Amino acid sequence: MSADDHYFTAAPASAAQQRPMAVELAGRTVTVQTASGIFSPDGVDKGTAVLLREAPAPPATGALLDLGCGWGPIALTLALRSPGAAVWGVDVNERSLDLLRTNAASLGLESVRACRPEDVPDDLELAAIWSNPPIRVGKAVLHSMLLAWLPRLVVGGAAYLVVQKNLGADSLQRWIAEQLPADAYAVSRYASDKGFRVLEVRRLA
Repeated sequence: MSADDHYFTAAPASAAQQRPMAVELAGRTVTVQTASGIFSPDGVDKGTAVLLREAPAPPATGALLDLGCGWGPIALTLALRSPGAAVWGVDVNERSLDLLRTNAASLGLESVRACRPEDVPDDLELAAIWSNPPIRVGKAVLHSMLLAWLPRLVVGGAAYLVVQKNLGADSLQRWIAEQLPADAYAVSRYASDKGFRVLEVRRLA
């Protein structure tokens, strides 16, 4: 990754350097393609691993969202575990989206759609959101992202967000609870592991 690249850069300037990598997703070892200029190009990062280990089984059907998909560990896991669902992998990094498309195709996961946020249909309602959100983009961007997507949960649907404790997981939990109507959403700490919190945002009404 060049000095000017970040994983939330839309079009990384560094060379792609695409390479295969064996990872364990949904209890099986699979080979995926990764590259420089994206988030966690060398494997499943610690936060995502906590989320994949601690979150409950995803809904079997409906639309499932991986917000900030990177090369796709969350989206691919959702598709492997819920083959009857439609999985949306959303990212602003075009290289990440290309990698997710490549990886989904190589695994035969036709239910995965990789796209920029603005390309998701406005009327799409979500049965679940799983995300390792990009905390380092700053609070303003992060808060805007969450307020754009959390209200799209269906009644009974839930979001699971993994956030490092020392990067503000507890304050983010309080902020989400303050922003969403208390009679319509329940915000809680679902799990803690290895310095990370998994936050649950469940839509009640």
